[in-house]
Amino acid sequence: MILLSCITIKILSTMLRTIILILVTSGIVLTGQAQEWTMLVEGDDLSGWEKLGGDASYVASDGEVTGTTSENTPNTFLTTKKTYGDFALSVELWVDPEINSGIQIRSESKEDYLNGRVHGYQIEIDPSTRAWSGGIYDEARRGWLYPLSVNEDCRSAFNTEGWNHYYVEAIGHFIRTWVNDVPCAALYDDMTESGFIGLQVHSIPNAELAGRHVRWRNIRIMEENVTPRPWTSNYVINLVPNTLNQQEIHQGFSLLFDGNTTEGWRGVGKEAFPEKGWNVMDGILMVEASGGAEAAHGGDIVTLDEYSTFELSLDFKLSEGANSGIKYFITESYGSEASAIGLEFQLLDDEKHPDAAQGAAGNRTLGSLYDLIPADEGKTVRKPGQWNRARIIVTGTRIDTRVSGSSMKQSEFKGAHVEHWLNDRKVLEYERGTRAFDALVARSKYVVWEGFGHWTQGHILLQDHGDEVHFRSIKIREID
Repeated sequence: MILLSCITIKILSTMLRTIILILVTSGIVLTGQAQEWTMLVEGDDLSGWEKLGGDASYVASDGEVTGTTSENTPNTFLTTKKTYGDFALSVELWVDPEINSGIQIRSESKEDYLNGRVHGYQIEIDPSTRAWSGGIYDEARRGWLYPLSVNEDCRSAFNTEGWNHYYVEAIGHFIRTWVNDVPCAALYDDMTESGFIGLQVHSIPNAELAGRHVRWRNIRIMEENVTPRPWTSNYVINLVPNTLNQQEIHQGFSLLFDGNTTEGWRGVGKEAFPEKGWNVMDGILMVEASGGAEAAHGGDIVTLDEYSTFELSLDFKLSEGANSGIKYFITESYGSEASAIGLEFQLLDDEKHPDAAQGAAGNRTLGSLYDLIPADEGKTVRKPGQWNRARIIVTGTRIDTRVSGSSMKQSEFKGAHVEHWLNDRKVLEYERGTRAFDALVARSKYVVWEGFGHWTQGHILLQDHGDEVHFRSIKIREID
């Protein structure tokens, strides 16, 4: 009887796990609240859809939609006649590995915008070696909003040879995507609150790619009782100025600029914020033009707090020909009369400012570690008058070995590994405290500063170089 009871328990346990799996995959939560999914395609019925853009073909059979490429036609979209605001979208898809596709959400087609061209958020389907499936592109509008250069974990989630499951969550300003249950994009943006769903057949460059297919099935949407999935650790691209969303807060980010005051900042070597040279207006922290001299007007500003390992991001907008910088590990102990000494993420109009041609191998250009390491030549740069995003990541621990007199000292410092990112692409990385790093310092302007780059912590600095530069969305999180 005991053996029979054990077998019975195992059978019941297996049945229970199966039932739970069915409930979860069916979208029914165990709190008693049903997740009400609506199928967007049933059988061969596409009456709730219309074709916009090009002349590629779509057919439906048994709930599965097949799109077929055609030559000499622009991007084609099969779009819902109904528009959607907040929702969760679940769909399975398969794509020929030689073509590109996407799923439009919150998208529009208006006569007064590019003659009715479909535009809006697109969830990428990318079987190429670039592997940005699950990223978010802004079709016919702003281009890439969430490239997967910021989320390497997602790039391997897509199956180029079989079916894939996409899950898209659009709640308020927050759009998140999953590919085969791997978290991909996390975009916070307020440009479009609602629009249609669309299935894209991309245009093709040559006749050899005509007749290729992309297929979608089990296309379903939930508009009511949408419970956000748990917050994840992947990077959030937040395009709403001077805000933090729930996922950023969960990750530990805080604002260094609230859009209204200069709280948290002071002048270098001072107790208060500069009385001139800087101002706050319309959610922007601006350093004023004063003839291009370094720290000769309002002067540099630094955070009240110091940091050792951290992730810093901010938006900046250069005026034409401008020079500025974001410095980190700032120490004021050197007593420099000009700008405070520290490692610098160079901000520069490379085309118009002469400093771009100075230094060595381009190490004074935009995104570079100033006078030490040049930024990648393939960097993405938006012109003066447009907003760019800078991101600095400092992690890791290293044993610092230094010779002092006749003795050798060893000390541990955090923040050994550093990365510079420009417009969501990594443009350089390096290791502090190494012989290679010290060799770079030895041939730079910093050689006169003893112990340069070996600090354990320091302030964040925004530079006054006498040119007008705008800053916003300055945020930071400390990394353990």
